[in-house]
Amino acid sequence: MNSKLKTQLSLWSIAILTGIVGIVNLLSAVTPSLAQRNHWLKEFLPFEVRATGHIFAALTGFILLTLATNLWRRKKVAWIMTICLLIISIISHLIKGWDYEESILSGVLLVQLIWMRRLFTAQSDRPSVARGVRVLMGALLFTLAYGTVGFYLLDGKFTENFNWGEAILQTFAMFFTEDNWGLKPKSQFGVFFADSIYVIAASTITFAVVMLLQPVFLRNPATVKEHRKAEDIVRQYGHSSLAAIALLNDKSYYFSPSGQSIIAYVPKGRGAIALGDPIGPIADRKEVIVSFQAFCQRNDWYPAFYQTLPDHLDLYTSLGFRVLKIGEEAIVDLKTFSLQGKAGKNFRSSINRLTKSGYRVSFYPPPITDTLLQQLKSVSDEWLKMVQGSEKRFSVGWFDEAYLRGCEIGIVHNPDGGIDAFINIMPKYQRNQGTIDLMRHRQSMENGTMDFLFTSLLQHLQNQGYDSFNFGLSALAGVGEKPESRRLEKGLRYLYEHLNSFYNFQGLHAYKDKFHPQWEGRYLIYPSLTALPDVIVALIRADSGDRLLDYFQPGA
Repeated sequence: MNSKLKTQLSLWSIAILTGIVGIVNLLSAVTPSLAQRNHWLKEFLPFEVRATGHIFAALTGFILLTLATNLWRRKKVAWIMTICLLIISIISHLIKGWDYEESILSGVLLVQLIWMRRLFTAQSDRPSVARGVRVLMGALLFTLAYGTVGFYLLDGKFTENFNWGEAILQTFAMFFTEDNWGLKPKSQFGVFFADSIYVIAASTITFAVVMLLQPVFLRNPATVKEHRKAEDIVRQYGHSSLAAIALLNDKSYYFSPSGQSIIAYVPKGRGAIALGDPIGPIADRKEVIVSFQAFCQRNDWYPAFYQTLPDHLDLYTSLGFRVLKIGEEAIVDLKTFSLQGKAGKNFRSSINRLTKSGYRVSFYPPPITDTLLQQLKSVSDEWLKMVQGSEKRFSVGWFDEAYLRGCEIGIVHNPDGGIDAFINIMPKYQRNQGTIDLMRHRQSMENGTMDFLFTSLLQHLQNQGYDSFNFGLSALAGVGEKPESRRLEKGLRYLYEHLNSFYNFQGLHAYKDKFHPQWEGRYLIYPSLTALPDVIVALIRADSGDRLLDYFQPGA
């Protein structure tokens, strides 16, 4: 049995046993103790103490059920909390009715947790932990103050009136005695006030526990030094259409132990979504993926890779990942592309008509002037309004002046000299392949404008000696078509066919297909089916810039 499988089985056993102890505690708390055991306990412990044991058994049972899944996540904070709760659990079972069977079960789990302490390395978000501790302390103090002041001021609402000392004791009794120390409300408001103490305490304590168990959040982008180092590696080893996007300022960078490779990723919630494959020498590929897995585990993240090439799928699966095809990229061979003959027939009429009407396509090398950027911004804003969407991120660029200033820009000028459409050409690296990022146009553009722009672009890239042009990802294209496709891919195929009226997947695919490209598969690499929902949510958050409602706008 390999060490990874052994670790997983150990974690499963810990999580399951913790859940069992939680359930046992809850059942034991509501079950009367055995009379023969209670008989001699009464001689040593008063009823209030024994009743308190029942309450603590119930509380520890409830919280242990919550912590079970967090132990599976290898959370250090969950381990510490479980250790403390098990000690309380052991004592509670003994004082409430000498229930040594439940105490032994808790003790077995306690010993197992201590023995396996080195497995629990996943960190919680430190600011969230600090906030959780503050909330927990504040909850206890606020609840104590709320109850004390209420009992002191609410004369006539209960069978007795409280002075300050009695009000404090009564508030404590709400938590530590089974019968609330004989409290008897005389009015409906008295009942409401007593119940409100529990509601406030439960709400704030639950919030505090959630804060204590949060995954790590990265609040700061990559430093200038990290970005420069990433830029050097991308310049030397970048070879996919996503290489330039990996350098945009929404990315964080994980550097391999050798320092030769990077993974550009965005952490959202429990997902750390890497853009494409790692960038670096092939010999370093396995090491950087394995170390990134360990890095994500320490931060309580699920590692995933979005839009990977098909080149290293076997490596990912050998490391325990799952593979999901998400679409295909259209690659046009510029060595054979031509507007002559039958292949270019569909484009020639639009090009000739627009050219005669005074339209022209111009390409502007970087750096782009501020004046031109302002004109492009007007087009971009009109396009965003037209599609009822907002800027996307992560796998695409957005209208950022610093970014666009360093790109070559292709523009369709109308007969009046205005701008009807534009694209930006991304820098190429090792692969002699052109690709674009933003593609935006006026709402009132002339029919055939985009054909005019793209054919001019392909001819322009041909003249510059490019071998191919990447039209970008056609989402869900080619997914689930084969009989041997996985059920998940067939489910995506169903969405592709039935959501087309909303998102026009097939229309975009058909447009790219007019240029007779070669289609290459692109993939999502994720750790497990149970992690997939968190990965998808993280991907949507990264892609939308956390504007989830805008993301689901049709046509956006």
